[in-house]
Amino acid sequence: MKRVFSGVKPTGHLTLGNYLGAMRRWSTVDQHRADSLFCVVDLHALTVEHDPGRVRRLSHQAATLLLAAGLDPQVCTVFVQSHVDEHARLSYLLECVATDGEMRRMIQYKEKASAERDRGGSVRLSLLTYPVLMAADILAYGTDEVPVGDDQAQHVELTRDLAVRFNQRYGHTFVVPRATHPEVAARVMNLQEPTSKMGKSDDVGPGIVYLLDEPAVVRKKIMRAVTDSGQDVEYDREARPGVSNLLEILAACEGGNPEALAGVYESYGSLKKDTAEAVVELLRPVQQRHKELCADPAYVEGVLRDGAERAREMARPTVDGAYRAIGLLPPA
Repeated sequence: MKRVFSGVKPTGHLTLGNYLGAMRRWSTVDQHRADSLFCVVDLHALTVEHDPGRVRRLSHQAATLLLAAGLDPQVCTVFVQSHVDEHARLSYLLECVATDGEMRRMIQYKEKASAERDRGGSVRLSLLTYPVLMAADILAYGTDEVPVGDDQAQHVELTRDLAVRFNQRYGHTFVVPRATHPEVAARVMNLQEPTSKMGKSDDVGPGIVYLLDEPAVVRKKIMRAVTDSGQDVEYDREARPGVSNLLEILAACEGGNPEALAGVYESYGSLKKDTAEAVVELLRPVQQRHKELCADPAYVEGVLRDGAERAREMARPTVDGAYRAIGLLPPA
């Protein structure tokens, strides 16, 4: 079987974008077709200013939502990144293979560093190097495929480059992975700023639908979504980003095609209403299962403990092999 790895960062409450862009595919497709690992990448949450207690709460919530979304610990491995030391061990080795120029070319680093400089501040070093930690997350497990959103494709390409470079310099050690993308709604956009991603780090705002939003809140946010000038319902990502975002969300919820759906609607209002109801129904079973899991915290803790143990057993041989290959003396 192929091996699949992916993760979610606990920097905010998980959103509709996380679910449609990744989590649903993980539960319905990836965990059944491959030897799959899904991880709460909590170490990545430390690259920005954060409250320690909030990171812990969001990490637990994210793990619970992964299970609520349908990940089955009898079928796949669900765990927390910081519970497996091999991630940090391998990250340093890959920093010794990566270059400063590669890190500074990463789009997310350039955008965040530029915004922080404009405010007169600076970013943490870990923000510069976190793509290497992401590469370690992937390479430690001999991963074949990495299901990601469009915004993470550059990081998977870096992972491939580092794997090839390490293998060429020190002997074949790593599987070279590839990115895979869902066909529809790979990148759900903000309902109020449809040219921007619906990001979970933006903790407040009417443009973000969170997985745990009450149905009335979901309906309100979608009915108030920004559309475009004119009245015709057309699918055009460049010229009509607002209505196109709604069409993509509806298509993803119902398994349809956004271009075909555009021909069904004569008004923005009817499109918004149907999209809102589709999202409410999509989230209903996830919210119900989340409620059940919250009532049994020992179960979630057991899943994470067992998942970390399995992940550790999978990663350790590869990481130990990388330590030998790069020239480090094995422990006595």
